[in-house]
Amino acid sequence: MLPAPYRLSLRLTAALLGLCALVASAQEAPRARARDLGVAPGIFAPGHYNAITDVAGVRVGQVTLAEGDSVRTGVTAILPHPGNAYRSRVPAAVHVGNGFGKFVGSTQVNELGELETPILLTCTLCVWKAADAMAEWMLAQPDMQQVRSLNVVVGETNDGGLNDIRARPITAGAVRNALESAKSGPVQEGSIGAGTGTVAFGWKGGIGTSSRKLPDSLGGWTVGVLVQANFGGVLQVEGAPVGRALDRYAFQNAVAMQDNTRGLADDRGDGSVIIVIATDAPLSDRNLKRLASRGMMGLGRTGSSASNGSGDYVLAFSTAESVRRAFDAPRLLQTTELANEPMSAVFQASVDAVEEAVYNALFMATTTSGNGKTVEAIPLDKVRDVLRAHGIAPAS
Repeated sequence: MLPAPYRLSLRLTAALLGLCALVASAQEAPRARARDLGVAPGIFAPGHYNAITDVAGVRVGQVTLAEGDSVRTGVTAILPHPGNAYRSRVPAAVHVGNGFGKFVGSTQVNELGELETPILLTCTLCVWKAADAMAEWMLAQPDMQQVRSLNVVVGETNDGGLNDIRARPITAGAVRNALESAKSGPVQEGSIGAGTGTVAFGWKGGIGTSSRKLPDSLGGWTVGVLVQANFGGVLQVEGAPVGRALDRYAFQNAVAMQDNTRGLADDRGDGSVIIVIATDAPLSDRNLKRLASRGMMGLGRTGSSASNGSGDYVLAFSTAESVRRAFDAPRLLQTTELANEPMSAVFQASVDAVEEAVYNALFMATTTSGNGKTVEAIPLDKVRDVLRAHGIAPAS
């Protein structure tokens, strides 16, 4: 066996070669966010960055692992506020659209109605390694010396097509770097972090984000969304049948054959998606559960049917100070929260932001090769043509 310094050198070289390949693919064709193509779902305006980080205090950190020709994966971390998430907990809830997945920590989130760690996204066979690494990182934080229970929250999608998922390449260092590099401001999208090896609607998928700012008359709240898109279906963009027009959609072969011939390879729309919704609206965990369920409506607009093999999860949390829960809270909690009736506007904002976040994940992703396969980025010039034909994108 080679000495440790040489093994480290080879690993770094492989990582650099893989990253160079990703950069080269990104340079093949300019990518664009949905709004650059004239796609602006809904009625409310986005926040400044049109990202989950438009919710004050929310930060995102991402680490991409691209090693040699087989590893294409990563970690995306979402931190709800700048403080210690365990000692200052935010109310939260998880909605399960289809439970074919591994969402570590979700049962306690729904039982207690609160989030006590950041949220990590990664690949399917790496969730437990990521969870262990975040637990270690959290326990090492100040004022955590006496902690005996910790509910780390880690979601996943399966990137085993482009990534050697059985190698379980996520490391504690990658998790730590994602957590410690998290920042506010613009969020990188596409083939980055936990979206490095994902596939959506038969094209390269990835990380996508969007936000909505409600008018002052409706509370002025901000809703931000981040998605890890790795699912299938029949892509539609604001109702335009993009998937069918580009001749790539679920059950395509079966439809063409009309007799659903056994043994014929077919895309059945499987995969997974993790949707994270953040808001500064002061919501109880009960109304956050309602908000999370609306994430599936935004997903459905894009053409997903939440297929049998798709793990579709939505986690929603509120950053408002008036509903925050301290670790050493008194027996009786006093909170100020939004009533039911004003929730309608928040629901609308989240549905629209989820839809746009999916489009951003798809449109910003770049053609990626790995694990002996190549998945192409969706051709934006052809998408523009379809949108123009349906009166969505500008004529020129």
